[in-house]
Parts: sequence; C-alpha cells; structure tokens
Amino acid sequence: MPAGIATYWDFFREFVRHPASVGAIAPSSASLARIVASIINPARASVIVEYGPGVGTFTSKIMERIHPDARLIAIEKNHKMASLFRGRYPQVALFEDSVENLSAILKKAGVSKADYIVSGLPWATFNDKLQDRLMQVTVRALQKKGEFATFAYIHSLTLPAGRRFRAALQYHFSEVRQSPIVWRNLPPAFVYHCIKK
Repeated sequence: MPAGIATYWDFFREFVRHPASVGAIAPSSASLARIVASIINPARASVIVEYGPGVGTFTSKIMERIHPDARLIAIEKNHKMASLFRGRYPQVALFEDSVENLSAILKKAGVSKADYIVSGLPWATFNDKLQDRLMQVTVRALQKKGEFATFAYIHSLTLPAGRRFRAALQYHFSEVRQSPIVWRNLPPAFVYHCIKK
C-alpha cells in the first residue's frame, strides 16, 4: 500500500477510535497547511510550537518556512499519531503529552516563550472548560505580539462550541483574521490568524 494511502487509513482508524480528540476523518490538505504556515515570518520565528501535528501535514509546510536554527516543538497526545509522526519527522522535538502541560513542556525543551503557535486541535469539539484551559496556556506561552494560527471547519460556525471559540479568540488576541474558505479540504475549512495583545 502506498505511504499516503497507509497514512490516510491510519488517520481514519484513529478518528473512529478517538473522534473527539482527532476531530476529522482525514488529514488536513496541503492547501490548508500552506495557509496555516504562511503566518510564520522566518525572520522572527525562533521558537514555533505545533499542537496536534498528527501525521505532519502542517509540519512539512512549517519546516519549509523556518530557519534551520529555529526550534520546532510538537505536542501530540495520541500515541499512534505520535509514532507515525516520529517516523516521518525524527528531527522534530516531539512531546507525547497534553497541550495543557505546555509550560512544563517548554521548560523541558529549554525555552520560555514561543514566537508562533500553530494548532491542529479540534477546538469546536472541546467542552467549555477544556477550551478555556487550552486558550489560557496558549496565550501565556506566547511572546508579546506572538502569533497563533488554527483552523476550523465551516460547519463549526453553527455549533455553540465553535461560536464560543471564536469569541474566546477575539477576547484574548488584539487581532483575529479569518482566511477565505479552503474548499479543497475534507471538510472545507478556514484559518484563524491571531496576534497577541
């Protein structure tokens, strides 16, 4: 079986087993990954954190944009996804842990703050308390004027958790931009690009 197909089926199996934490039936598209990674300015990206890299679709686009001396730190809670990621990106510092432990993870990695945080987490599937905890650790971990990018599926805009997440972004960040819809993604999605106050 070709590697891409194998990766798709591994991803789909993890979605069936853990739908709330995986959040999608297929990896994000290259089109979506390019938009997410485009927030990164190579000149000021010394520490980048990626939440929930899964099979590494965003990772490949992030690595195309950053300087070789930049630190890329990935956090993946799902054991199967973490194993697949390590096989594809052995050079990336991967922590098999929860984003809730971000402060301790950064300390272990020898850094204090991140310039950019890129998220592949399914925020709209999280309950209010988990959304709040993850948002708070994210904002605390960013440098002043640090930037955060995540994506949402267009159907999440109709869900209470999706609407609440957008309101949380607008509360915590001085600027929240929304990309055009990426129709070449399953499901169609858009990107939130946020700048810390």
